[in-house]
Amino acid sequence: MNSISPNLNIMIKASEKASKILIRDFGELEKLQVSKKGPYDFVTNADLKTEKIILDELKKAKPNYSIISEENGIEVNKDKKNSWIVDPIDGTVNFLHGIPHFAISIAHMSDGEIVSGLTFDPIKDEIFYADKNNGAFFNNQRIRVSKKNNINDCLFVTGDNISKELGLPFRKSGCAALDLAYVAAGRYDGYFQHGLSIWDLAAGIILVKEAGGIINKINLSNSDNLNVIASSESISVKLNEKLVNF
Repeated sequence: MNSISPNLNIMIKASEKASKILIRDFGELEKLQVSKKGPYDFVTNADLKTEKIILDELKKAKPNYSIISEENGIEVNKDKKNSWIVDPIDGTVNFLHGIPHFAISIAHMSDGEIVSGLTFDPIKDEIFYADKNNGAFFNNQRIRVSKKNNINDCLFVTGDNISKELGLPFRKSGCAALDLAYVAAGRYDGYFQHGLSIWDLAAGIILVKEAGGIINKINLSNSDNLNVIASSESISVKLNEKLVNF
């Protein structure tokens, strides 16, 4: 593996350990206990088990770091400048329906800035990761955003309910963390969505930036109702023009 920061190494080990439980649970979906937190908002015992494994590993390595996680919420510890941001299963609805498109997502935020992050798809065994000023990688290979210049040749991804014609070809995957990782890897040309939580997009922010992409300024002091537009620099202006009233 290429040279990575100690914190990113901690995150990778935590995600790999948690993924073993997640893969097993995905193969035994009918046995999962599922409760509904709200419309389209489910939590399974797989979420809870996965998050516990990740948090235990992170706390073992950095016991003073604060934590922001989907199931555990906000935990302020001695070190308020450094926080782990954790989504144990991004794409829970896919997971519940047996669709193998979901991910573990972990990021490290320092002084209000995402400085490292990873998104790990355990079913496909695909890991996307990045450190600040060190580039973005997919399974040890350097990745960069799409090189397309003509927006009409592009393919975009979103999770929003689209009620009007945008003039953009797009897909919906049901996993924001992988959507951003795919933009970083050049698989999608851009991503846009309203109403995300910080754990949905924290790792994706550093992935897109380190892959040479452009992402709108996001207020990370808020944990919910975050909006994102991400793409390559070459189509960023055109994409934002298309989405001006979105």
